[in-house]
Amino acid sequence: MKKLIRIVIALLLVLSFTACSKPQPAEDKVIKVGATLVPHAEILKNVVAATLAKDGWTLEVIEFNDYVTPNTSLESGELDANYFQTLGYLNGENESRGLHLVAAVGVHIEPMGIYSYKVKSIEELPDGAEIGVPNDTDNCNRAIDLLVAKGLLTGTGEVEAINRSEELNPHGFEIVPIEAAGLPRALEDLDAAVINGNYALEAGLPEKAPALTIEEFDAETSVRRTNYIAVKAGTEESAKVQALVKAIVSADVQKYIEDTYKGAVITSFIDAKGNPVGK
Repeated sequence: MKKLIRIVIALLLVLSFTACSKPQPAEDKVIKVGATLVPHAEILKNVVAATLAKDGWTLEVIEFNDYVTPNTSLESGELDANYFQTLGYLNGENESRGLHLVAAVGVHIEPMGIYSYKVKSIEELPDGAEIGVPNDTDNCNRAIDLLVAKGLLTGTGEVEAINRSEELNPHGFEIVPIEAAGLPRALEDLDAAVINGNYALEAGLPEKAPALTIEEFDAETSVRRTNYIAVKAGTEESAKVQALVKAIVSADVQKYIEDTYKGAVITSFIDAKGNPVGK
């Protein structure tokens, strides 16, 4: 019996030693970020990944073609962050879907721009020029505001009223509402068009015909229009999120955006309250 007890004790000691000396899992150094392709995934892959690699992190970019699953995947823990949305959309998704997501840092804005194949500056637009604008209410109003801000119109209103009004439209421009995604294709038949940044990028307009001018933003509109890195509430101070934030609000990212998108995307390194986040 004593011999049996000694054998059992010896086995227990061996098992205990084996368990203690078992290799511990390596620290998780992979950051998984969901993103839509242009410009979000491009920025992550072409700049941010290399910056993170210098500090020992591996960036895994998961591309999405919709705006729902990047948020539900983040909520479920499949992602560490996502990058595709504005605060308004994020807050709406939290409310409608019962999500718990927060903005970690703002990265960029996709401004509307005035594009043309026929003129090189807005001053060259002739009286009576045809100018395309998006036909949905929100983007149409945004386009009209841009035309007013740049001195092409003198006031806002419904498109039909503007086209009839010498007071609002002293140059007699013909404002032509067109479905937003179709404006780049229609540009050849127009003198100019006010086009959303994402559609301008998809059509390659920044390379073929850089914007004559783009939207400008004050503090309030910057917060509304900025695309943010979003994370699960409670993870904002985690090592992964802090590393991602540091890498994405960098001078390298700003230079890449300026050189690549030529005004169709502009940097907006701010927090959810509009405070600047340093490069």
